[in-house]
Amino acid sequence: MNTIPLFPLATTLFPAGVLTLRIFEVRYLDMIKKCIADGSQFGVVTLLSGSEVRSPEGNEQLATIGTMARIEEWSAPMPALLHVRCTGTSRFHLASAEQGKYGLWSGVAVPIDDDPEVPIPPKLQSPANALGALIASLQKDGVPADQMPLAAPFRLDESAWVANRWSELLPLPVEEKLRLLMLQDPILRLQAIRQLLDDRDLLS
Repeated sequence: MNTIPLFPLATTLFPAGVLTLRIFEVRYLDMIKKCIADGSQFGVVTLLSGSEVRSPEGNEQLATIGTMARIEEWSAPMPALLHVRCTGTSRFHLASAEQGKYGLWSGVAVPIDDDPEVPIPPKLQSPANALGALIASLQKDGVPADQMPLAAPFRLDESAWVANRWSELLPLPVEEKLRLLMLQDPILRLQAIRQLLDDRDLLS
């Protein structure tokens, strides 16, 4: 267990996922600058209630599972603004969390084992095929690599990677995304994704 800085967001980050942030609040500017300076990561947790931007009402409620984020690229177009592009790394359970006097959250994180590298079973190949077609379409349309909603390497033969990318891309309720993030078995996560894609007629 270790204490980490937290960034509550109205989204759910999965391992190997892409996260782009436009940061202007002082509490997060200071946090991100420190992470850049010492090469450390921060924890992304989903907001169950409350606002990403600090408000007098507060009432921020955090999920109890999150994903560490590593800063890959950053720029400062003006003194009080940072643009950062991050990659999700490992998951963690949030044992406790507290908010400092300047509004910055920190918490005690218990690491969760990384997903095992499991090949995609033949019966679950359709979500991988659909994701491959989506990537090919984005590339054909000339979307630059740094603007893609998912980052290379494209591990279309790996159950966890395919399931995680669809978990991010699909417009699912927060509770469903967190349920998928909590699943320890990548095959079960991929099975759930196939059902969700089937329900939306997104599989050929």
